[in-house]
Amino acid sequence: MPQHRRPAPLALALALMAGVAALGASSAYAASKSKPVVAKNVAQATLHDAQGREAGTVTLTVHDGMLHGTASVNGISPGLHAIHIHTTGKCEVPGFTTAGGHLNPDAKQHGLQNPQGPHQGDLPDIVVGADGTGSGTFMAHSALATLLDADGAAFVVHAGPDDNKTDPSGNSGGRILCGVIEKIGK
Repeated sequence: MPQHRRPAPLALALALMAGVAALGASSAYAASKSKPVVAKNVAQATLHDAQGREAGTVTLTVHDGMLHGTASVNGISPGLHAIHIHTTGKCEVPGFTTAGGHLNPDAKQHGLQNPQGPHQGDLPDIVVGADGTGSGTFMAHSALATLLDADGAAFVVHAGPDDNKTDPSGNSGGRILCGVIEKIGK
């Protein structure tokens, strides 16, 4: 009959410590995978309609010194809709006029096709499908620090398309969605 020997106390302690270390490492790995990584230089806006319902999001990030954005909307009419960054981080219903005019610190004229433009807040239209949803990406002619100044900035979706040349707003119609741009992360 074979004899079973008890492990030496030091060997047992080392084996337990190795097991605890491995468990701790796998827990740290699992925790790092489950926590979202928040990048620096990121801002976001939650869009609301005139009834206060959430109707989309905008995320702004800085890559290679350029401000890039993604926008998604829902619950609005199909077709082209102008999108702009406005001067003030305030979105009071019903008309969102508290957001001010387009972001334009350089005193240019409105429109991506205007020879005296564009405003820093001028962006390409977003396409909304028959189901009332749409999304798009864009690059802004501004800096994140400009949008996050003392009075902030807002992201506005208009009722119609932007003609990209008529000053001051491209004949884009009323403001139907608005969201205050806020920095996220550190």
